[in-house]
Amino acid sequence: MRVFFALWPDAATRALIAEAAAALHLTGSARLVSGKNFHLTLAFVGDVAERQLESLLEIGRRQHGSACTIRFDRYEYWPEPRAAVAVAREPPAALIELWRRLHEDLRLHARASLCAHVTLARKVPQAPVLQAMSPFCWSARSFSLVRSDTSGPESVYTVVGTWPLLDEAPKR
Repeated sequence: MRVFFALWPDAATRALIAEAAAALHLTGSARLVSGKNFHLTLAFVGDVAERQLESLLEIGRRQHGSACTIRFDRYEYWPEPRAAVAVAREPPAALIELWRRLHEDLRLHARASLCAHVTLARKVPQAPVLQAMSPFCWSARSFSLVRSDTSGPESVYTVVGTWPLLDEAPKR
């Protein structure tokens, strides 16, 4: 099974993301991401055996990140995955720290820095004209371990475990 750690939006945040996606006015073969699949990936683990799931759940339980508000304020087109995304140009320190700790605990080789984004559309054949984005905020209060099934026409994500983010910075 393929798994990843992610922020999973509540219904109000999903509605804000859907509004941002609709404002792109994409046509042709571009496919808007289904609202039930919106997420912000923190750490992509990849394919794992069922027996490894418990250790991943334990890694999730060990995290003591802080809640934060993420401001998404720019559209981008990424040609390699042919995706239109909403980007947070200045991710909050609490989000960066959670991202760093997860990568450290998973022993993943991370990129130099977090690129906080939500995919809005896939199979976008060419760079659309991206207008200025009306910013929206996501109040992140928890994070999840998610299973991904990409065998069908649309990805199906199943939340395996969810953990709260603290109201204040954790003591180290």
